[in-house]
Amino acid sequence: GWETAAAKFGNTASILTGDVLLSKAMAILATDGDIDIIRNVSSAVVDLAEGEVHELETRGRPELTQEEHFEILRRKTATFMILGDICTRACGFCAIQTGKPVQVEENEPMRVAQAAAKLGLKHVVVTSVARDELKDEGAGVFHDTILAIRELLPEATIEVLTPDFHARPELIAHICEAKPNVYNHNIETVRRLTKRVRPQASYERTLRVLELVKSIMPEIATKSGLM
Repeated sequence: GWETAAAKFGNTASILTGDVLLSKAMAILATDGDIDIIRNVSSAVVDLAEGEVHELETRGRPELTQEEHFEILRRKTATFMILGDICTRACGFCAIQTGKPVQVEENEPMRVAQAAAKLGLKHVVVTSVARDELKDEGAGVFHDTILAIRELLPEATIEVLTPDFHARPELIAHICEAKPNVYNHNIETVRRLTKRVRPQASYERTLRVLELVKSIMPEIATKSGLM
């Protein structure tokens, strides 16, 4: 691949250039008039910019505490949703539209990786809608996105937050083959409320997904969460 901007021009110049590009993006968004989009993007821009400045301030400090290091990582983290914005499921907690999804874009993995590289991220989270209508339920795009990010951001950690893929071992194994650092699949709620909140999922299936990840590749950290 090409030499990164940070390697060629130095970290400081790359950070400042990135901030300029983000500012330009904000100016373009302002013409749209959608206050929710502007609010969300501006909040992310501020967090990323503050994280970059904090990283420069603490660079070369061997006494940096673990808490300070994690704060730098938190501010240099972004989440990318792949496979479109229309879901094949209708979970009660989620605001994503349910319907017939759009066609998968073949170049999406590399576009996500390029965006992550331009932002200079240290931790990249990749999530998606459920794509039950696809033969592989979208597992292949997760796999390819991980590899693309690895190619352009070899030092970044990668976390995937996936649907359950109906706990199909071959699909989960395919994602694990790309070796994400963290495999996240949210349980969302307690067993008693699962059918009400997640009518197309099951509590046991979620546990099975996490179990499969550990049985396939124990070195991958597993993670889950409640809504």
